[in-house]
Amino acid sequence: MNEIQVPAEVCPIRIDQFLATLEEPEISRSYAAKLLKESRILLNGKPAKASTKLKAEDILSIDLPEPVPLDVEAEDIPLDIVYEDADFLIVNKPKGMVVHPAAGHATGTLVNAVMHHCGTELSSINGVMRPGIVHRIDKNTTGLLVVCKTDAAHQSIAAQLKVHSITRRYAAIVIGNIKEEDGTVDAPLGRSKKDRKKQAIDEVDGRPAVTHYHVLERFGGAYTLVECTLETGRTHQIRVHMASIGHPVLGDEVYGPKKCPFDLEGQCLHAKVLGFIHPRTGEYVEFSSEYPEYFKELLTKLRSKFSKN
Repeated sequence: MNEIQVPAEVCPIRIDQFLATLEEPEISRSYAAKLLKESRILLNGKPAKASTKLKAEDILSIDLPEPVPLDVEAEDIPLDIVYEDADFLIVNKPKGMVVHPAAGHATGTLVNAVMHHCGTELSSINGVMRPGIVHRIDKNTTGLLVVCKTDAAHQSIAAQLKVHSITRRYAAIVIGNIKEEDGTVDAPLGRSKKDRKKQAIDEVDGRPAVTHYHVLERFGGAYTLVECTLETGRTHQIRVHMASIGHPVLGDEVYGPKKCPFDLEGQCLHAKVLGFIHPRTGEYVEFSSEYPEYFKELLTKLRSKFSKN
């Protein structure tokens, strides 16, 4: 049972709206409606209603049902391991690989691969579907992920994620010419009310989301290579934020143009740098990865096409 005291600064607010702003436990408004209907959410000890307006210091008690376990099998899938010790490993995820099993993706995921590599040495905090997984990146985003072997390491890194102290820098090729050298997108994100499969900027119910970007290279007025630093880590954050300022990530058919002039499999987005406090030593550690081959090849094409010579 999760108990939460409602802070005064958010009041008055509907229960379902407040629940959707929580980072832990993470609850969508649709899932909140289901929990409320099943009387799994109590307000000051009594079953709550979605439309009830919360007051300062109200106590919400949330009874989350146990997740339905999936039969997840270890698979001998090659892993690009950047670093490994007794507490965690840093994996360079390839394009097209889903991080953990879900509906439609029971096999071939990063979890299937790390289960084969680590055996029983994976944290159990996220259950059988996501052993060792602290954070995710999209299927067609490449780059660095940390996978925890112990519950202590998982708790430490998850706590750093919660307070946004982890370093996460991404490289992205976006459409159009970003005129300024640096900028920040500070816009709350939530599930789109028009398309539940997408995320959208939501000033009313969205969670705080901040992305800092820095221009690395320009290709005429057509494309820009940028480095995006996450202050928060919401679902599809970089993709939505860059699209919101008129520069969607190249190849992103969800938030950008449906047609791409290059033969790409999804968005040109790479998790390049990952840094955090080591859960055992207390020292800051940072890892980086090179651009994947598709990214390098695309940069070569763009430099050739838009060269001034």
